[in-house]
Amino acid sequence: MKKDFTIYPKKYRSILGIKDTEKAIKSIKDFFQTNLANQLNLQRISAPLFVRSGMGINDNLSGIEKPIKFEIKADKIEAEIIHSLAKWKRIKLAEYNFKWGEGIYTDMDAIRKDEERLDNLHSVYVDQWDWERIISSEERNLIFLKKMVEKIYKTLKNTEEFVHRKYPKIKPILPKRITFIHTEELEDTYPQLSFAEREKIASKKYGAIFLIGIGGKLKNGKPHDLRAPDYDDWSISTSKTKKGLNGDIIVWHPVLKKAVEISSMGIRVDKKALLRQLKLTNNEERKKMYFHQKLLGGKLPLTIGGGIGQSRTCMFFLQKAHIGEVQSSIWPKEIKKKCTRNNISLL
Repeated sequence: MKKDFTIYPKKYRSILGIKDTEKAIKSIKDFFQTNLANQLNLQRISAPLFVRSGMGINDNLSGIEKPIKFEIKADKIEAEIIHSLAKWKRIKLAEYNFKWGEGIYTDMDAIRKDEERLDNLHSVYVDQWDWERIISSEERNLIFLKKMVEKIYKTLKNTEEFVHRKYPKIKPILPKRITFIHTEELEDTYPQLSFAEREKIASKKYGAIFLIGIGGKLKNGKPHDLRAPDYDDWSISTSKTKKGLNGDIIVWHPVLKKAVEISSMGIRVDKKALLRQLKLTNNEERKKMYFHQKLLGGKLPLTIGGGIGQSRTCMFFLQKAHIGEVQSSIWPKEIKKKCTRNNISLL
């Protein structure tokens, strides 16, 4: 087995047992998605588990993860399990005739077989709420992005209060407001630290942050983290010095004493941003794909969107030590043994 990166907190005891945990997971998911839909004016739609290969619809993530592919015998169609629905949602907003200010959300279930670091936060199975909303060209700015982040954070705060009312032993820990920080600011403050170490310091200090500018190169020539070039607009902003119209919602997890990314989101690329980012990442061959042709042809709306991790959200609100306590997945035998010895009950 590869190196075990799992954190095993000393004297850990789950506040809820397995049966109550299973009930709580459903309650949290029902409450959160209803509130999210109300905050952002979203309608739930059905989502695919797989899409056609070679059309540019699937999320390429950082570009190195390979999706699981298979052939549909009925028509010899090659399909692949989704990584996320970042681009698929934009197509559906156009096909379903949604208007400005309207949006969609859906349950996204994915398998990321190339996930090498299986630990407290990372699993081969990924579940999230994928959401997308139509915006105007005037709303493609940092002010609007922050406005949407605050609406999502309000939903998180409401959910936390709901969990506390239902399970009084689980005390609220989120700060009243979320703090906005740019990746360039963190680099200037902590130039010698890794991006993970910077996130840890900032999230511990503020409790909850929205880290702006994920994907564009910083002063050291490297991005804070990788982002695909064809959904989030990470190469421009309304600021003359700071790049990025996207970011991550990150919270401080007191049980793990660790920063936990709850959501990745951003204003999506328009035609100019798509061409610029494909060139920056040497992915210009993607222009020929179905999704990219529709966007370049002006057949897709301008949008903002993102994904919110369902298991991570439940894990955080129930103050669990491991994502396997709120989702059923596959774990190496040695990790399972260590979890059992440390009172971590994997589902």
